[in-house]
Parts: sequence; C-alpha cells; structure tokens
Amino acid sequence: MLAVTFIAIIAAIANATGAWYVLFPELGALSHDVFTRPRGAWASAPVLLALTPALTGVIGILCSRALPYGYASVMLTVCGSIAVIVALKSPIAPAISAGLLPLVLGIKSWWYPPGILLGTVLLPLISLVWKRTIWHKAAYRPTAGDLVDDAVEFAPGGCWWLPALIGFVGGAIFFVKLSGLRFILFPPLVVIGFEMFGHSAVCPWARRPMRLPVACFLAALGGLLLRNWLGVEPSAAALSMTWGILVLRGLDLHVPPALAVALLPLVMDSPTIAYPLSVGAGTLLMTLWFLVYQRAAGSAAPR
Repeated sequence: MLAVTFIAIIAAIANATGAWYVLFPELGALSHDVFTRPRGAWASAPVLLALTPALTGVIGILCSRALPYGYASVMLTVCGSIAVIVALKSPIAPAISAGLLPLVLGIKSWWYPPGILLGTVLLPLISLVWKRTIWHKAAYRPTAGDLVDDAVEFAPGGCWWLPALIGFVGGAIFFVKLSGLRFILFPPLVVIGFEMFGHSAVCPWARRPMRLPVACFLAALGGLLLRNWLGVEPSAAALSMTWGILVLRGLDLHVPPALAVALLPLVMDSPTIAYPLSVGAGTLLMTLWFLVYQRAAGSAAPR
C-alpha cells in the first residue's frame, strides 16, 4: 500500500506540473522493493538510489539529443548506463531504464534528469522514516528469499553475460527497425536482461523464464486499459501499480521491472494495443535468447 500510495503521489505531482517525466516508470519497481524489503540492497543504498537513475538519465538525454534512434544511440546509452552502475558499484539496475527511456520516447528536455531526481530523492527519504517506525519493526520479518534478491542486485559475475546481453539488444534493435515498433525493446526489458543474464543461477525469473512474457504482456495490457479508461491521473497510476502486483502474485513470479511495464503507458502519447503486443514479443525474444545462452553456458561448463 505504501508503494501504491507513493506512485499515486508522484503521479499527482506530474499531473499538477505537467512534467510527466517525473513519473519515471521504474519508480514502481524501486518503491515496491524498498517498502517490501526495507533491509534489501536498494533500500540500504539511499544515496545510490537517489543518484544513479538521474546520472543514467543524463546519458540518455545526451544520446537522444545528439543521435537518432538506432544501433549507435541505443548501444551507447545501454553501455554507458551499465558503465555508470559498475563504476559506482550501484545495485540500482533500473537506472538502465532511465537511460534508455529518452531514446524510446524521443525525450530531449534537460528537465528529464531533475524530474527523475525528484522521485528518487523522495523515495529513500520516505523509506528511512518507514524503517524507523515501530509498526515496521514489529511487522517486518526478513526471509531467506531476501538473500537471493540481494544477490541479484549486485554486480554480475563471469565474462559472458555482457556479450549475451549486448547481443540481445542488437538483435532487438533489428526487429524494432524491421517492424517500426520501438517497444519491442522497451526500457525495463534491458533491466530484466541485465539481472537475468548476469545472475542466471539465482535470478527469480531466470528459473521460470516462460512465465516472463506472460507477466510482462498482462502488466502492459492492464496498464494500457487503465490509462485509456482513466487518463493520465493518479488513480490510473495507483491502479496500474496494483494491477502489476496482482499479475506477479498470480503468476508467483518476482520480477519488479514488470511493475514499470504497467506504468509505462502513463508516460506515452496515445498508446495503442501495439504496446502490449510489442512488450510480449520483446520479452518472448529475450526468453528464447536466454534459453539458448543458458544451454550454451551449460555445455561450455567444465564437467
């Protein structure tokens, strides 16, 4: 409820100011994890939580202003965002999405990084208050799954995950160019892939990859319907967030970036049914590529 309320507040600010990019969709994933796992990796790094998405947002704006959407701009943005995360030793993987969003949506305003910063500063401040409440101390019980989730959020190991991820991004751009559907490579998908390829042994959705396209398609479809029904309103943001949570619980799948997929229609101009179809297609492509990667990695492992 705290995460849903937080998203509704951010949407109200975006609605009142007209700065719709304040509603950075990955705030859905970040707020849900921060409030449900207050001792998790994201909640335990408040400074990086505040700064990392804004820094990658600057990279996204630079590429969006300098280059058209294509192989060069997308690759520079993705690699630059990953470089920021690695250099800062930041666990905030959703910052990759903050970098890619300007290219996908054609955002060129320098107000975009400060807009992101508003939400990412408010979130850790509210989280610090939440962690100090008596109610929270009485209610929160860490689980064994918290250790797994934390492992997913830190720097990937090995040397093949990055070529595999970049190879997928290149292939996805090809299909975007072929179809004209930019949301085949929707920004949270690169975050999903970053954690999926980088931590394939422990990533929750890497163990159930065929559920991933279903979860993302349903989250996108619900977000689209709510946006078209209610408009760009705080109620639409709160219900989209709630819908995403219900989809993940119904599928018994822990993939926080799918919550961003449900919120994305709120920052799009006149989204259509092409959006969830593109999301489903892009996620299915990643799933199939991951299964190939997993098989290749398994056959290459020493026996």
